[in-house]
Amino acid sequence: MASLADSFLADLDELSDNEAYPEEENAEAAGVDEDGDDDMPDLESLNYDDLDSVSKLQKTQRYIDIIQKIEGALEKDTDLSNQGFILEEDPEYQLIVDCNALSVDIENELIIIHNFIRDKYRLKFPELESLVHHPIDYARVVKKIGNEMDLTLVDLEGLLPSAVIMVVSVTASTTSGKPLSEENLVKTIEACDRALNLDAAKKKVLDFVEGRMGYIAPNLSAIAGSAVAAKLMGIAGGLGALAKMPACNVQLLGAKKKNLAGFSTATSQFRVGYLEHTEVFQSTPPALRTRACRLIAAKSTLAARIDSIRGDPTGKAGRNLLEEIRKKIEKWQEPPPAKLPKPLPVPDSEPKKKRGGRRLRKMKERYAVTDMMKLANRMQFGIPEESSLGDGLGEGYGMLGQAGSGKLRVSAAQNKLAAKVAKNSAVDF
Repeated sequence: MASLADSFLADLDELSDNEAYPEEENAEAAGVDEDGDDDMPDLESLNYDDLDSVSKLQKTQRYIDIIQKIEGALEKDTDLSNQGFILEEDPEYQLIVDCNALSVDIENELIIIHNFIRDKYRLKFPELESLVHHPIDYARVVKKIGNEMDLTLVDLEGLLPSAVIMVVSVTASTTSGKPLSEENLVKTIEACDRALNLDAAKKKVLDFVEGRMGYIAPNLSAIAGSAVAAKLMGIAGGLGALAKMPACNVQLLGAKKKNLAGFSTATSQFRVGYLEHTEVFQSTPPALRTRACRLIAAKSTLAARIDSIRGDPTGKAGRNLLEEIRKKIEKWQEPPPAKLPKPLPVPDSEPKKKRGGRRLRKMKERYAVTDMMKLANRMQFGIPEESSLGDGLGEGYGMLGQAGSGKLRVSAAQNKLAAKVAKNSAVDF
């Protein structure tokens, strides 16, 4: 027992020694985490009272340089098709790649600013965020409403659909929100202006990329058009990222969450992104647009993969894929073939070969219907037939025994086969 007690005491001493320095271990662990998180700021630690501490993209040197290069390139309007640069070494291509990365950063920045505006304006109109989902539309509506409590005095025409405007007006009349303070209102309006400026910069970036799409992605532009191809590349993060993306995800790029404002979902269109702006999709009948969208997304993915490896700089492969899409859609629209009545077979007018001879005559005599069977199959009108069990039960006799004296009469004449059988039997005896 003494050895067991000593071992317990030794374990307690080790535990007390380990617990003597818990703060140092926690500090070392925290130091490792802080070193690893220097590049990625923690959103929870940000000061949401100050907009500059949340949104920093517009003040970075990278953002300023890329916007200046885009403005200079748009002013020069250079023709890239006649230049002999390799794609990776072309400065215009590097600028397009930077533009695609910048467009993704702008999207993330817009989400952060949208959260800032939503947190500030929730005190004034908490129901608005559930009615207007898109960040830019939300910023425009917040800037337009401001601190006004009576929305009948605010003209939202052109900012939202008429059905959503009606729902927003009715909801605002029963909201539990209070007017914002002057300081919070100024910060909210400033955040709205910054979001709108970022959206304008994003459109400028997409316009620049769109003008160069015929050179950077000729096959994708042949299928989806330059504008849609630029948007797809911008939201995917570049041509390489778009080429690695499956077709089912390409179909949903740029899709917005639709707000039906309490209306039925029976007539709502399926979710589709930027591909709905393509010419092929718009020319397709509504009943076939779901299948057409899947087909366009699949062919666009193939075209992006061809462009990512510079497989066909002329764009011929993209035009061939577009022709395949159009032929398939035309094939879907063709009516089904009519069901023709199946004609009867042509009658055979030639006489059929009939087997004859001694063997057939013997078979006919063997299976011929006798006179007794003929009488059994007949019935005389008004006279009940006799049966084997009586009272109509069992096998009926028909007209057997009903002719003359009432006895069963069978013809005494024998056929040739029966006569031959009788003759053979006599010879054997």
